[in-house]
Amino acid sequence: MTRQFTAHNYPNASLTKRLLAMLYDLFLLISIWMLVGFISVALNGGEAVTNQLEQAMLGSALFVITFTFYAWFWTHSGQTLGMQVWHIRLENHQHQTINSKQALVRFMAAIPALGLAGFGYLWILFSAQKLSWHDHYSETRVVQLPRPS
Repeated sequence: MTRQFTAHNYPNASLTKRLLAMLYDLFLLISIWMLVGFISVALNGGEAVTNQLEQAMLGSALFVITFTFYAWFWTHSGQTLGMQVWHIRLENHQHQTINSKQALVRFMAAIPALGLAGFGYLWILFSAQKLSWHDHYSETRVVQLPRPS
């Protein structure tokens, strides 16, 4: 279900606002990861992860949970909780929420964008349109919303 936003000329969000929203979301994700870790320990008889299979399963679960966190917010409202705080929104080029495919492409492209010393994010500083690598590949953009009056 695609949500149509009103047509606008909002500028693309700055790198600073994006990073601050990511930091806010990271705190939420850490609490979710901790909950999953506690459940994992409880299911393992009070023991931490003890072998490679359990490590792989826990790592995979955390990866899927992280993707689901972002994809759900992006596809439903265009904003994670951190994005709401900093008044920024993710949208496609038709001013709509993104679809599941775009969410997956964006999430997967953000991994090397962050992993390569953050260069995919720093690209915003050099891009005429202020787009990161994952904005470009997923055909999305993060816009700065006006502050409510």
